[in-house]
Order: sequence, then structure tokens, then C-alpha cells
Amino acid sequence: MSWQSYNQSIVRYPKLAFSLDLSLMDIPAEHESSLSGNVAKAFSDMQALESGAIANPDEQRMVGHYWLRTPALAPTAELRAEITGPLAALKTFAENVHTGAVAPPSGGVFEQILLIGIGGSALGPQLVADALGQFSRLPLFFFDNTDPQGIDNVIAKLRGRGLNKTLVLVISKSGGTPETRNGMLEAKAAYDAASLDFGKHTVAITGSGSKLDKYATDNGFIARFPMEDWVGGRTSVLSTVGLVPAALQGIDIDSMLAGAAAMDAETRKPDAATNAALRLALAWHNAGKGKGEKDMVVLPYKDSLVLFSKYLQQLVMESLGKEHDLDGNVVNQGIAVYGNKGSTDQHAYVQQLRDGVNNFFAVFIEVRKGRSGSSIEVDPGTTSADYLQGFLRGTRKALHESGRKSITISIPEVTPFYLGLLIALFERAVSFYASLVNINAYHQPGVEAGKKAAGIFLDLLNRVRSRLIADAKTADAIALEVDADPEDVYHCLTHLAANGEVQISIGKTPAEDTFQL
Repeated sequence: MSWQSYNQSIVRYPKLAFSLDLSLMDIPAEHESSLSGNVAKAFSDMQALESGAIANPDEQRMVGHYWLRTPALAPTAELRAEITGPLAALKTFAENVHTGAVAPPSGGVFEQILLIGIGGSALGPQLVADALGQFSRLPLFFFDNTDPQGIDNVIAKLRGRGLNKTLVLVISKSGGTPETRNGMLEAKAAYDAASLDFGKHTVAITGSGSKLDKYATDNGFIARFPMEDWVGGRTSVLSTVGLVPAALQGIDIDSMLAGAAAMDAETRKPDAATNAALRLALAWHNAGKGKGEKDMVVLPYKDSLVLFSKYLQQLVMESLGKEHDLDGNVVNQGIAVYGNKGSTDQHAYVQQLRDGVNNFFAVFIEVRKGRSGSSIEVDPGTTSADYLQGFLRGTRKALHESGRKSITISIPEVTPFYLGLLIALFERAVSFYASLVNINAYHQPGVEAGKKAAGIFLDLLNRVRSRLIADAKTADAIALEVDADPEDVYHCLTHLAANGEVQISIGKTPAEDTFQL
């Protein structure tokens, strides 16, 4: 650690009050020069991406989330209209909800929101709601899984506050995502049980002509907003996916888009020395030797950013976790991401970070402003904000003294502008890193494989159900009848037993357990 190293390793954007400090990453001077060809390709790849090149070959899709905050970049007038039209429409819709022009059938105004989505369709809105909750006019609740107990818990809260005053947002590009579809059907059942018209309380955010789009039309949803196929789920927070719920909460979405656009403008410049997103990607590359050998521990020192590490898990891990590179070689790339917040972590896993296995680098996020308004002194001459800053500075120093590397990103406060800025920074860093290691950040074959495997299990589950009778049977016996693996059949049977569909008699081993109606 040295003053000279700090001055040489920091990237600052004074007009944005933003800085990126890489002085504790100990990056050798020759690291960037050894990757000069990769860096040039990264800038070229980014330019092609923003110009509308096909980036998702699996589905022949462009990737246009950068256009969302700068529509003029979209390569055609039609694409520009697909951004500006829905943006104007969702603002009008949010205003109509706030004024009561769009209201629940029972009268009054909508007082809360239930958002039904999965992955980026929930993570983005969750991050925004948690980070900017101080601006919220309508509290936001989520179905972000197909866990029936979790669904029941949320429904109970909504009923307590007034199900008839709840506006529902269903978010799914295809409308066929099982978790989202299940959540929608569970919500509809709750509305039906309360003799409420589900459609008159519900909005769809989906692809044009999708299953959900057709369902929304058939069931008289209040409104439908488009979810374009050139916006991936993990980069959708600044599309209708994130902007509709944010606008309904009263959050300044124009400021959030402006923050992202401001960071885009700085990191679009092909200057390796001053491009914060590229420097971030190079730091990741150096720490993990270009192979993801180090985990990324995200430590925001602000309660309102506690979900940022969860948000980055999907953005980084789904984008970079790939088996093959662009040449078809098996590379098993990726960077594992986890984190919580400071200074909470100083009483949790910072002990291992400092003294345990050295398999990570840390990303500290500093928010310089402690609070709006004056602060008391918790010790003579010292405020709570002073302590928070002390813990941040002390922890990064203690980690470095123990040979642990870290990055520090600094912003002045958590506002819509600065949340948009942070989102844009990491989105572009992910794109740059993917180019550096020669992988495609914009397809996800592993996710699709998991969905396919789930479908196979559900098919087997129903075949197992059809073979259950009053007489007791083992998993082996049923497996012979349905021509399946006995262990897979056994897991089907224990699931059915746990949910009261069959009775189980425990034997000495799972193979000796029996099941009957």
C-alpha cells in the first residue's frame, strides 16, 4: 500500500463523483500489455454489440440493453420506437395508478404491488425496491419462486393489507416459465377465493404474442407492456421489467436511466487507461488468472445495497459461467459471486476472508454520504458514519496485510442516478471480461438444461402416481413398471409422501421403504 500506488491505480470521473480504486489488487504492470490484443478485441466486440450484431447465436438475437438508456444508439428507427414508446406509456400508466384513474374495481386506489417473476424479472426489481425504498409510494411484494409456503406467506400479508387493493405485475418474456406461471395461477386462485376479478387487478410484462400476452388478453388484464427479445433477463432492470414497478413506486426512472447512460458514455471510450469497466474486467482477469480461480466477494457498506451482491450473482455468474469458449474448447469459465454488507460481515465471514483460504478478491462499495441531515456523536467527536468508514478502511487494510486483494468503488450516495450508474458499470465489465476470455456472455445453455431436466422429473412423477395402489410397493418395483431409475422413482415417492398423497413405511434402507395409497 502506498500513496504512489493509489494515485497510479485509481480511475476517477469527477463530474460523476465516482472512483474505482484498484491499488490493492497488486496488478503487475505487464498484465495489461500481455493482453493488448484481447483488449482491442474487447473494445471491438463492444462496438459490434451496441451496433446490433447477433450476440445470442442460440436464439439469433441482438443484445440491446445499452440502447434502453440511450435510444439513439439503437440501429433502426423501429428499435428506437420499441424503447421510447413503452417508456412513455408506462410513465402515463404509473401516473394513472397514483391518481386513481386506473383503480381497483372495489374503489379507491391501489395501495400495494405483487410482482410475480423469476431470475432477472424479480432480482432487478427487488434490488431497485430495496435500494430506493425511501422513494416508494407503493410497497412491493414478490412471488419469485414456486415454493408454496413462500407463496402462502406473501398472500397472507397481502390479505392483511387488502388483497382488493393489490396491483399484480406478471413478468415473463415467454409466459411459459414454470415458476412465474405457477405464481400467477396461485395468485389467481387467491383472488378467485376472495371473489375478486384477477384480470382487473393485473398487468402483464411479456413478449408480444407470448403465452402470457394471450392469457392477459383473454382474461382482461388492465394493461400489457412489451418485453423485447433483445433484452436478456439479467440485463432487464432498465427495461419495462424494472421500470414499470419502479415508476409505480414513484422512483425517478429518468434519473436511473441517466445514471446508466452517464456510465455508459464514460466506459464506451476506447481508452484502456481511463475506462472503469475495462479496468474492472482486467482486475478480475488478473485476480483469477483469466480462469475464475478467485471468487468475488461483494461488500457494499450501505444497508440499502444489501441485495447488490445477489443481483450481481446472476449478472456475473449466468453471463460468465460457460463450459465452452467461442472456439468450442472446454474452458469451464466463470466467477463465483457472494456477499452481504459492511460492517455486518465483520461479525460474520470476514474472519475467514482474512485468516482462511485465500480464494477470493473483495469488491468494497463505498457510499460517502452517511445520512441526510445531522448526526449525533456516538463517541466524542465521532458519528455512526465515521465508524462505518473506519470499518471499511480498516477491513480492506487488514485484508491486504494478509495478502488478500480488493477493489473499492466509491459513489457519493444511493439515489436512482447512482444505482443506474453502478448497474451499467458491472454490465459493461461483464461484457469486457467475456471478450478477454473468449466466451459468449449472452447465452445460457446451462439454464435451459436445468429446465429440461425438471420437465423430465415432472413427467416421471406423474407416471409414478399412476402406479400407486392400496398395496404397498417399493421404489424398485415401481421403477420396473415405469422403466426408470429406482433412485429417481424413490425421490418421486418421498415427495408424494411428504405432501400427503401416499403413505410411507420406513425400512432398514431406502430400498426397503414401501409406499401405498
